[in-house]
Amino acid sequence: MGNPAPPPEEGPGGKEEKTGEGGGVGGAPPPRAMAEAAKHIAPGVTTDELDRVAHEYMCDHGAYPSTLGYRGFPKSLCASVNEVICHGIPDSTVLRDGDIVNLDVTAYIGGVHGDNNATYLCGEVDEESRLLVERTREALNRAIKAVKPGRRVNVIGRVIESYAKRFGYGVVRDFTGHGINSSFHSGLIVPHYDSPYHDTLIEPGMTFTIEPMLTLGTHDYDMWEDGWTVVTKDRKRTAQFEHTLVVTDTGAEILTLP
Repeated sequence: MGNPAPPPEEGPGGKEEKTGEGGGVGGAPPPRAMAEAAKHIAPGVTTDELDRVAHEYMCDHGAYPSTLGYRGFPKSLCASVNEVICHGIPDSTVLRDGDIVNLDVTAYIGGVHGDNNATYLCGEVDEESRLLVERTREALNRAIKAVKPGRRVNVIGRVIESYAKRFGYGVVRDFTGHGINSSFHSGLIVPHYDSPYHDTLIEPGMTFTIEPMLTLGTHDYDMWEDGWTVVTKDRKRTAQFEHTLVVTDTGAEILTLP
């Protein structure tokens, strides 16, 4: 594709949690590639087609799709439909009227990664699913507002879990937000549930993602044989939203806005 790929990551990823440049991630390629792919969500469209659109957009705008080849992942975005919690591999799956589909797009440009995702409605979606999507987006918004220097990372999960419980939603525990900059995944873990063990101090300059995954049922999951695709154990629907943030002196700046 001609665009520089990120350097290989060893083990669980680098331990970097801060970047001096903050906005160096570049707001444009990740959210705009995701938005471009989302325009094509409609009954009859394959998830492979969504991957093609996002791939071409990133390549045409000087970015490398971070997921492509990452630990063997074969595609340029994750497309997770209905009961798929995360890491769905685009393929010949055809979207149907009433589906919900999460697109997770990460782009490497300017030496850093930018990671974002959103859940979209395909055609006429039932009210229960529509509300799940709307409330998952709100959970992310509330969590971002809770980010302040001097607080602990677990305030993020506390806010998300307390909001989700109001509606009886499950909160996925084993897949989390993460530190991000020159490494796709740094050593920082950002859980979306209230965890007393994840009490890292939030400091200005830290860059990380928040990406709550809420479910209509259990938070337990099964993993497909492909080693990537994660589905709810009860096969009920799930939604997710994500932004990459940098901590400022007063709060958090979203880096993955169009």
